[in-house]
Amino acid sequence: MTTPSRVLYLFGSAAPPVFDIAKVIEDAQSRGFDVCLGLTPTAARWLDPQLRELARLTGHPVRNEYKMPGEPDVWPKADVIAFAPVTFNTINSWALGLTHDFVVGVVAEGIGKRIPIIAMPCVNSAYVQHRQFERSVDELRAMDVQLLYGEDGFVPNQPGQGKPKEFPWELVLDAAVDAMRT
Repeated sequence: MTTPSRVLYLFGSAAPPVFDIAKVIEDAQSRGFDVCLGLTPTAARWLDPQLRELARLTGHPVRNEYKMPGEPDVWPKADVIAFAPVTFNTINSWALGLTHDFVVGVVAEGIGKRIPIIAMPCVNSAYVQHRQFERSVDELRAMDVQLLYGEDGFVPNQPGQGKPKEFPWELVLDAAVDAMRT
């Protein structure tokens, strides 16, 4: 493993690929990232039995809530943010600036701070029929979020026919590495 030189905020929301997040953390670390893991509240609930081990793996507390005003930040500053999987709800909340979840607040602010952000949705083909989804995708791309969606990223599956083990995590981490080069 290389010595971490860049800080990656790795965020995930409640879609089945999030259960593989430990492997993704290890892959990111092997690529030289110091990883800080943030989750939506539902993703944190799904991963609750693993949270202590995930904190040990990253060396940082796993976060899913805002800190109290005046409290010091427990994470180093991010060099890049990777948000995957991102659900239908989270994509739309983020694009609309609805920051009720900690991770959505961080990525919304990250746009203004010019932190490179890579995101990959995990949605089924029924959800993408909702007109707001494409508007949200377009809005985030217009704000320079690198959204890995479509033929160069995540391709929606039919409802109930997801293949979480085939989620293309490597594309997310490749993009994070590339963002550090530019």
